[in-house]
Amino acid sequence: MNIKEIQRSIFLQLLPSMGEGEARSVTGLLLKHFTTYNNLYINLYPETEIDFDTITSINEAVQQLMENAPIQYVLGETVFCDLPFFVDASVLIPRPETEELVLWIIKNNLQASKFLDICTGSGCIAVSLANYIENSIVYGVDISEEALETARKNALLNKTNVHFMQYDVLNNGFANAVDMLFDVIVSNPPYVREIEKQYMHKRILDYEPAQALFVEDENPLLFYHSVLKFGQTHLINGGQLYFEINELYGKEVVCLYEEYGYTRINLRQDIHGKDRMICGTMLK
Repeated sequence: MNIKEIQRSIFLQLLPSMGEGEARSVTGLLLKHFTTYNNLYINLYPETEIDFDTITSINEAVQQLMENAPIQYVLGETVFCDLPFFVDASVLIPRPETEELVLWIIKNNLQASKFLDICTGSGCIAVSLANYIENSIVYGVDISEEALETARKNALLNKTNVHFMQYDVLNNGFANAVDMLFDVIVSNPPYVREIEKQYMHKRILDYEPAQALFVEDENPLLFYHSVLKFGQTHLINGGQLYFEINELYGKEVVCLYEEYGYTRINLRQDIHGKDRMICGTMLK
């Protein structure tokens, strides 16, 4: 079976569930992953024959996609801030808006030295900071040991030295367990309310880790309270604390920063015009 026939077969199978644009994009990703051939090559050499084992692997991947599995989990990899990352069901798939947050941090802190990423998940934030900020010392914290294993693999993959630690940031002992000061603390904590599940795609609900996504409707800013309190004692004088946030709670998070004594608070919108990231400074 030649590669052009395989390309058409994948596209037609995915089309009903994805629509034309996404089906074409995912088809290209599958073929590049399993054959190393991109669309240009396929158009130039459509008669290239593909071996049986590769076709079998492609068919298995297509079946998973037709069952709503995210393409990143099917391939076991993704790209974030132009870096490769392993991803599986133990961690959230890194989002473009999180890239915006990381680029903001990098731009503001090229001379900073010590960083802490709370709720690190795949390690995409921590590893990116370690990669792009020269001589940085980066720590990552998560409650999930499975997520931390994935994060450690990503640090090795990108040849970065990130120190990962298992802690529950909601536990009162967290602040005492971490005995150091940081120039920058960043967190992309769970912030999706349970009530918002009804608006979310099945591929998120059925595959991505709920522990990393959802908070109770009655206490949607639970993690923000904990991290802001932690920052009071664990940021240097003039240190900055960054969050990714639920677009519905921008003003409320600004008020929280003020409540915990932060200044120079900057609420920013993402590329879609949604309140998505925030920074404040701790002056002592």
